[in-house]
Amino acid sequence: MTTTSETGPGFAPVPGPAKSEAPTTDNRPRPLLALVLAAQFMAVLDVFIVNVAAPTIGTELHASGADLQLVIAGYTITYSVLLITGARLGDRFGHGRVHLAGLALFTAASLACGLAQGATQLIVFRLVQGAGSAVMIPQVLSLIQRNFTGEARARALGAYSAVIAVGAAAGQVVSGVLVDADLFGTGWRPVFLVNVPVGLALLALGARVLPVRDAAERDRTRGLDLPGLLLLGAAVSLLTVPLVLGQEEDWPLWSWMSLAASVLLFAVFCAYEAGLARRGGAPLIAPRVLRLPGMGLAVFRILAVMAVNGGFLFALTLHIQGGLGYSALRAGLAFAPTAVVFGLVGLTWRRWPASWQRHLGPAGFVLTALAVAGVGLILKGGGDGGVWLYVAYAGVGAGLALGFSPTLTGALAAVRPEDAADASGLLATVAQLGQLTGVAAFGTLFLNRLESLGAPEAYTSAKALLACMFALAGTAAVGAVSGLVLRRR
Repeated sequence: MTTTSETGPGFAPVPGPAKSEAPTTDNRPRPLLALVLAAQFMAVLDVFIVNVAAPTIGTELHASGADLQLVIAGYTITYSVLLITGARLGDRFGHGRVHLAGLALFTAASLACGLAQGATQLIVFRLVQGAGSAVMIPQVLSLIQRNFTGEARARALGAYSAVIAVGAAAGQVVSGVLVDADLFGTGWRPVFLVNVPVGLALLALGARVLPVRDAAERDRTRGLDLPGLLLLGAAVSLLTVPLVLGQEEDWPLWSWMSLAASVLLFAVFCAYEAGLARRGGAPLIAPRVLRLPGMGLAVFRILAVMAVNGGFLFALTLHIQGGLGYSALRAGLAFAPTAVVFGLVGLTWRRWPASWQRHLGPAGFVLTALAVAGVGLILKGGGDGGVWLYVAYAGVGAGLALGFSPTLTGALAAVRPEDAADASGLLATVAQLGQLTGVAAFGTLFLNRLESLGAPEAYTSAKALLACMFALAGTAAVGAVSGLVLRRR
């Protein structure tokens, strides 16, 4: 049996078939599910919770726009690069044991983030936090797969999907509540510190309900591909750093050299992975997975939809807090329609008429393009947009969900069980890289346009946002027509 997740930015590699379909005979399943889904919720929350807190972090830590991009993107950099390796660590050392190790690292890094005294420290600790998440989260679906069968498994996977959808929505709102409350004068710090007591409680419970000593579930036959991991990490870093810092440094020669080097390293990575596969090794991304029917198109579309998602959230946050002067709470609540509709559509689209299914992906991209352009046009005068703005926000959520969920499900539908983990891991990594690229590229566009327009105020910020929204709409439009160019083989 192959299971898939088609919900949102936080999905993790799907494990292959369980080694045994027999139901468990102990009392672990329900407490186990509650524990791992609580950890999943906390990790998804942290993908989104920093967006609303970013302007406050910038003010209190005297962080530049590039620093804020790295605070947000840093988590995603290590998460995306280490995601497949985290899944393999679970296979080798036991999913329960590795889940607890990742949870401990995530909790410690959250504490360090909350106590950071400068932007550089916060960026470093966010990188570590992303690494903890990459070790922790891939184990969730593996533990569900191994501890639930039949209808119980279907219900567990439904709960998993709901947690991701709710986490995406809650991240914006919780951040606004915590920052606006300014607990004990701590400003933005509770955004990270809230993870500490939750993480410690989950660690204590996890030691009792997770199968940390079960050697039977381990698979030591697949290597970790450390050279491939280093090549991918270096390529991603060389791409991201100049996108984030280039505008602030006036695009010096090193930034262009770094971008060129990233392209070269990506090519070296692909060549190394192909060679490793020919030698019978276990590459991070198996070339045969890339040749699966529809996989190339799915990779492109997921990259595009998540880039739009990341860029939209980051640029809009800077505008409504910096340009419009919204409080953190009001800013967080402003994103609720987008996140809630994303979750609802992601959970229900399969119940829609079968004749619609093949057209949902392109339709989602078209709707996204129209909705993000609408957001820019509604806000272009420097006002608050009124009720039509919330309609546009909901349109963005629906469009992104339709562009993402059917694409992911369709790509994984024909995947053989032995390729399920690699295929899902590839798409999960692409989703995170898309989010990262969107924050870096469209965030840079917004900040560059804002600087060229002069002093940041509602009108100039709205003009910068309009340019960014049009660029996002163009990206979504490319996603809509991509199926005409990238033929399914």
